[in-house]
Amino acid sequence: MAEHPAYPVGLRLAGRRVVVLGGGQVAQRRLPALVAAGADIRLVSPEATPSVEAMADAGEITWEQRPYAEGDLADAWYALIATSDTAANDAASAEGERHRVWCVRSDDADRATAWTPATGHSEGVTVAVLTTEARHRDPRHTAAIRDAVVEGLRDGTLVAPHRRTRTPGVALVGGGPGDPDLITVRGRRLLAEADVVIADRLGPRDLLAELPPHVEVIDAAKIPYGRFMAQEAINNALIEHARQGKAVVRLKGGDPFVFGRGMEEAQALAEAGITCTVVPGISSTISVPGAAGIPVTHRGVAHEFTVVSGHVAPDDERSLVDWPSLAKLTGTLVILMGVDKIGKIAGTLIAHGKSPDTPVALVQEGTTAAQRRVDATLATVAEVTVAEEVRPPAVIVVGEVVAVGPHGTA
Repeated sequence: MAEHPAYPVGLRLAGRRVVVLGGGQVAQRRLPALVAAGADIRLVSPEATPSVEAMADAGEITWEQRPYAEGDLADAWYALIATSDTAANDAASAEGERHRVWCVRSDDADRATAWTPATGHSEGVTVAVLTTEARHRDPRHTAAIRDAVVEGLRDGTLVAPHRRTRTPGVALVGGGPGDPDLITVRGRRLLAEADVVIADRLGPRDLLAELPPHVEVIDAAKIPYGRFMAQEAINNALIEHARQGKAVVRLKGGDPFVFGRGMEEAQALAEAGITCTVVPGISSTISVPGAAGIPVTHRGVAHEFTVVSGHVAPDDERSLVDWPSLAKLTGTLVILMGVDKIGKIAGTLIAHGKSPDTPVALVQEGTTAAQRRVDATLATVAEVTVAEEVRPPAVIVVGEVVAVGPHGTA
């Protein structure tokens, strides 16, 4: 008899009985999706993995701790047969056939009445890949196709335009520390779907080259009205483009809410009645030290780390940082925007009790091809910064963790 391809269909199992026979690794992999589908799940198995047992303890599934018995599939809409007993699997399959229950078999796909496709998800879309012919069935191949499609949808390399009317709005996207590969998959997807991108100077610039030609890119650093009106001008640009029904992405370096003025933009959008989505980004406060081989915490060395802005000097009346208290901490101090103030910062820390020999590292343009690390101590950092011509953007790390790892002495 000629082979017929399987007919793909999506099952709506919410509130409907699903029977799972066997509590091993197959069940452990398949149960979460069945739980998410809202199925009424009955597990029949003498034993179960700890993860499966935890699902039963949490009330997500009902576990009958015994072997399969005739009649277990009588009220089922769908069954997953995954025991190590071939005879029990055959008997359950036969029962499923009599009761017209679609059955998946983990031990013998050719004797099953249903197959489980390789599935993945991206923003409300389920991607399912199913081999159409048994002789070509290769789970690794179907899984690879699924992964390629889902990854393409997530990172924006596979763009599926929305045909329905979109709600105008703005996405505040954290672009990460500089390496374009370190943006989140959600951020990358939103960039691929954008009509307008308003980008910071410190955002991952390489991502802009990947945008489709129709996307309008606005350099936030060049928005007019002068230095002190720049943020207001950015807010107005976000609102104006969103009101035109465009999908707007505000691409920022690092994370929008870590010294990024993201909340000011979110507040302005809220006051204007514009929908705002915040997409967190990988902050340079931990990623840049890590890229330079510096752990901000380390067992036996530092149990905490503190992040501060160094854009105003310790003796500036505008400073909100309690530098004397920071000098007394034994953990790691991470300073952003402090290159030109590091001399005064180091002097203040020393004056309030920090050892002049405390290691310091300056990591310039971290995670990018131009990354470089310059080491010093609190006593020498001002002189070394000038001598080595360290320029922003640079993350400054102060503490004994600097001496941990391949670049250190510990």
